[in-house]
Amino acid sequence: MDHTPMPETPESLLARLEALGILATTHRHPPLHTVAESQALRGNLPGLHVKNLFLRAKSPQPFLLVVAEENTPLSINALARQLGTGRLSMANEAELYEKLGVRPGSVTPLALVNAPPGSVRTVIDHRLLTGPGPVNIHPLTNEATTALAPADLRRFLESLGHPIEPIDLAAPLA
Repeated sequence: MDHTPMPETPESLLARLEALGILATTHRHPPLHTVAESQALRGNLPGLHVKNLFLRAKSPQPFLLVVAEENTPLSINALARQLGTGRLSMANEAELYEKLGVRPGSVTPLALVNAPPGSVRTVIDHRLLTGPGPVNIHPLTNEATTALAPADLRRFLESLGHPIEPIDLAAPLA
């Protein structure tokens, strides 16, 4: 008998945020699979919007979650050099669900609620952690967007035991 806990639901995640005193504003919408779809449907939703990459690397830590501002150009090879990981590739759908409990299109830093503490290296563009406005991310589903203050996003992830690596993803590599 498998005793693996079921992943959090969007509702239980939002309840956890509320229990921590984190103000989260959630907007429901049709499923979004790309940044372009998000941009077309969001209207005037204020704040920063993100794109997320769940990547596989060689050891010591085989999985990375990279969270960037949506318009940041990202190259997996450049990320590998910047992060010192060696070769990186996209994690597959089974790895994504096993590690973060979400399906493709729903990747979010909030999915770390389903990962054991410290099991996923978490790299977040520093602009998302220091910006003045909210950060807009999926609450474990691509059928909603939740706005959080940058400090609250960091506080929540750190409360789960996931250290955050702020990085300047917009800076050119030396």
